[in-house]
This record gives sequence, structure tokens and C-alpha cells, in this order.
Amino acid sequence: MSDVFAALADQTRRALLDRLFTQNGQSLSDLHHGLAMSRQAVAKHLHILETANLVSVHWQGREKLHYLNPIPLGEIVHRWVGKFEDARVEALTDFKKQLEKPPATEQEKRRA
Repeated sequence: MSDVFAALADQTRRALLDRLFTQNGQSLSDLHHGLAMSRQAVAKHLHILETANLVSVHWQGREKLHYLNPIPLGEIVHRWVGKFEDARVEALTDFKKQLEKPPATEQEKRRA
């Protein structure tokens, strides 16, 4: 998982993942288009994303196509984000139950 966090730490790599999310199956030339860096720099960023398993590669003839692999991102959500989300949902559920609880009767108030 460290590879995934390291890969996501860079703004350029996140931008490449965003491009693949928008249109999956792009070549290096497609991904390089419009970026203010060399093709070689884009290729290095893609290699880091491949190593982290965030991008998978499929060859179509002589063309190498890059595809977003969302599984490592889903694992991060479940492992790191999910536990915080679960606690928040549980707190909201408890709060809702408190609000929906019928008001105490006079006899119950005297006992408390």
C-alpha cells in the first residue's frame, strides 16, 4: 500500500489517473498531449503508477494502452477512509435515535 500512497502523492500522477478515469485506454501519446513535460517524463510517471498497480497496460498491436485500475484505490477507501466513515455514520445513527426517543413522562423524570 505504500507504493499506492507514494504514487498518489504526486500531482502529475493524480492528473494522469484523472485523465484515465475520464477516458480509459489511452496511449502514451494521448496522455502526453497537453502536458507541459516531455514524453519521457510522462512515461516515468506512468511506470510508477504501473508499479503501484494503479494502471494496467494492454498491448494493441504495437500500441501500449493504459487503463485505470481502481482496486488499490478501493482498498485504501475500505482500509483507511471507511473506518472513519463508519464511526461518523454510527454517531449520526445514535443522534437520530436520541431525537426520536419519546419524551420522558413525569414519573420517569422523578425517578431520574
